[in-house]
Amino acid sequence: MEGPLEINLHNILRARLPRKAGRFVPGFLISGLEKVIHQDELNEMLRVAYPLRGSAFARKILEHLNITVDVKGLDRLKDGSRYMFASNHPLGGLDGIALIAVLGEKYGDESVRFLVNDMLMNVEPLRDVFLPINKFGAQGRDAAKAINEALHSDKQILQFPAGLVSRLHDDGTIQDLAWQKAFVAKAIETDRAIVPVRFEGFNSNKFYKTARLRKKLKLKFNFEQVLLPGEVCKARGSNYRIIFGEPVSVRELKARNLPPLALAAQLRREVYSLK
Repeated sequence: MEGPLEINLHNILRARLPRKAGRFVPGFLISGLEKVIHQDELNEMLRVAYPLRGSAFARKILEHLNITVDVKGLDRLKDGSRYMFASNHPLGGLDGIALIAVLGEKYGDESVRFLVNDMLMNVEPLRDVFLPINKFGAQGRDAAKAINEALHSDKQILQFPAGLVSRLHDDGTIQDLAWQKAFVAKAIETDRAIVPVRFEGFNSNKFYKTARLRKKLKLKFNFEQVLLPGEVCKARGSNYRIIFGEPVSVRELKARNLPPLALAAQLRREVYSLK
């Protein structure tokens, strides 16, 4: 049996960068990045959770970090129904882990699929519940086929329609960016009720200030994303709250007589009104 997964930034960069470019990346810079992402602490989590997978792995991570999650609204979910869970995305790591723990416990890992950026397929213990998007070429076709099969199956589908982690807005609120419309169109196409989900939690001020500065400087590369692994470690001892709203049926979605993008914006507002 192989040992636990280990994050090694030196090896990752060597594998991803062209050989010539890799020679010009100084070792002290990589060591600095390892500290920024809290590599040693992340590897400790992976060792503690090994060899668990799926929701069991997720629960072990939460336990190791002494994180508690209060859940409200599970009684709104009807047995035998096929749902599209649409959640805000405040944390960039622990929100997904907590949702996998909760929904995996309720439905079983085999009945839950989480649409994620294909980069997250590197988190091997959660690969069984992940469905990758954003792939290209032959891999993209295979991923699209797997997503389509899951959407037409009896599995429960979970996703973050914003795609990116919540940001600090000009009015001082910390909320998602605009929600993409695809989840609404796919829910209607595959006859799935949409469950609005509110995850209450925040990252550190450093994350939001870095994002604001990057935007002010008009830099396209999301430098703040590098801070997200460290945000997981900083959350030790935190308490979060998940609220599941009333499922919105396809009939009700159609009755609203709005295009998918407007429906996505409306559902986003409903998520932030959940208490």
